[in-house]
Amino acid sequence: EAAAVVLTNTKLFHLAESLGGTKSLVSHPATMTHKTIPAEKRQAAGVTDSLIRLSIGLEDPEHLVRDLHDALSVKTGKLIQLQHSKN
Repeated sequence: EAAAVVLTNTKLFHLAESLGGTKSLVSHPATMTHKTIPAEKRQAAGVTDSLIRLSIGLEDPEHLVRDLHDALSVKTGKLIQLQHSKN
């Protein structure tokens, strides 16, 4: 459920499997790339139903962080505090 909220509330990340392009993507491995693997085996491998995968493209990193922040805030119903480093 939480993963679905993030997947449907990002504006810069496109929901898709990796296409090898330059745009940022978000995917849900449990229902996309790993959907044919039985749930028990997926979970044993760390591919849980709440896992989302990000493929970072060429967009401005600050914009991507803000987009994820906003999508996560939808789930919590409140603004979360951004914490990241510019390394």
